[in-house]
Amino acid sequence: MKQYHLGIEATLEILGGKWKALIVCLLIPGMKRTSELQRSIPGISQKVLIQQLRELERDGIIGRHVHQQMPPKVEYYITEYGITANRIIDLMCVWGRENIERRRQQGEEVELLETES
Repeated sequence: MKQYHLGIEATLEILGGKWKALIVCLLIPGMKRTSELQRSIPGISQKVLIQQLRELERDGIIGRHVHQQMPPKVEYYITEYGITANRIIDLMCVWGRENIERRRQQGEEVELLETES
């Protein structure tokens, strides 16, 4: 039996790490192909992206639609269960923006490149 000391451990097991929350955030507006996700996440390798997508799919957060064509076309989307993580992702975005502003006020040169609020 798997045991957790705090509920956040179960959350971090699924959404923790450098890329998973970002992947979920990018899929919330709609389906994306692997190449679209990779272009949207500078610094992630294809191998790591595929691994993260598989883990999120295994955990029921995202789904994968394979179009029967040549070459095969695969698109990823947020599942109904994955949408329940949206509140967490939104809070992380808000906290991140506030953190960036705080750091600016402390004199750090930091820039937020996102175009949406």
